Amino acid sequence: MDKLRITGGNRLSGEVTISGAKNAALPILCATLLTAEPVVLRNVPALNDIHTTLKVLGQLGVNIQWLEEGVVQLQANQINSYEAPYELVKTMRASILVLGPLLARFGQAKVSLPGGCAIGQRPVDQHIKGLATLGADIRVEHGFVLAKASRLQGASIHTDMVTVGGTEQFLMSAALAKGTTILENAAREPEVVDLAELLIAMGAKISGHGTDRIVIEGVEQLHGADYRVVPDRIEAGTFLCAVGATGGDILLRNAAPATMGAILDKLEESGLDLETGPDWIRASMSGRPRAVGIKTFEHPGFPTDMQAQIMALDTIANGTAVIVENIFENRFMHVPELIRMGADIELDGHTAVVNGVSQLFGAKVMATDLRASASLVIAALAASGETIIDRIYHLDRGYEQMEVKLKGLGAQIERLRG
Repeated sequence: MDKLRITGGNRLSGEVTISGAKNAALPILCATLLTAEPVVLRNVPALNDIHTTLKVLGQLGVNIQWLEEGVVQLQANQINSYEAPYELVKTMRASILVLGPLLARFGQAKVSLPGGCAIGQRPVDQHIKGLATLGADIRVEHGFVLAKASRLQGASIHTDMVTVGGTEQFLMSAALAKGTTILENAAREPEVVDLAELLIAMGAKISGHGTDRIVIEGVEQLHGADYRVVPDRIEAGTFLCAVGATGGDILLRNAAPATMGAILDKLEESGLDLETGPDWIRASMSGRPRAVGIKTFEHPGFPTDMQAQIMALDTIANGTAVIVENIFENRFMHVPELIRMGADIELDGHTAVVNGVSQLFGAKVMATDLRASASLVIAALAASGETIIDRIYHLDRGYEQMEVKLKGLGAQIERLRG
């Protein structure tokens, strides 16, 4: 099992190119099931989750060709299976997103209940209720979601909670449904907007994406498209936290600052000096960061996917920060590992109180989920001495060649193959 060895204390400087957003690319890949024509996707990150999704699609019969680095063509004109098996779906929660496209285009689907990071319950009951509202005959048996429909019918869907995956599922399903579908309480994340824009490029009729009310006028069929995935705001935020923790001056290229409002606001509050353009961010930090409190909320609030990284920054900040996690109940699993490195953190349910210390120290630590692993990398870069981070397969699910990018910025980091 691979590990990372990091010797902390180096300031970061130079340029780094941000990859395409994993959380946008995954549903976008699934959306290619909605047409028989080829879809070319650009700025696709080379991540484990991407490769898993491509395996799922390949097993269904999708023809997949990498045209060049970051550019993949998919064509679902010879689908020979409507089943996404447990062996593939168990490793990644987003696999459930093949359910709606298969159902909408082919009238049937059998998808294993998913797995993914152990950061708390993320039930698919909202997906099932919404698809049933669109007219699907849907049930759960023996660990599979089984769904059938002659053709989905437009309807009004109001989810019990804001659900990114549910909104994406319904966007794809309703694109080919008969009539009008209205999504109330819809997720507003940039990744949802990106999926909607891809569907529009394929011929879907969608309005209101980016708000909590999305209207989809169903069409008979969709066509191919050539589309570029939005840059990853979470990867960009992670690198900004890294320069905030270590000091230095970096330029992020292929970034999307327009999608990062809450993240950039908090980082500026921490003392990071930021300049932005349409597709770049310049960040510099001198001295010790200031403690910043956050409460995670759905977009446009502060994203839960950046909570662990901000906490790592707060561990060495001047002052005390209160961090409230409102999205996932188990998303403080990085706290014991940060404490092993000398952090002063007190937990009380969904709240963490972080008392900044002047210095962290290298230690052997273990990644427990994707964003927790990123927080440990940030802490290790700022720490005195050597840190070994185990179970970095979590990191590889969401960050493309992170150690290579960090090394290019001056970090002392290497992958230990195991």
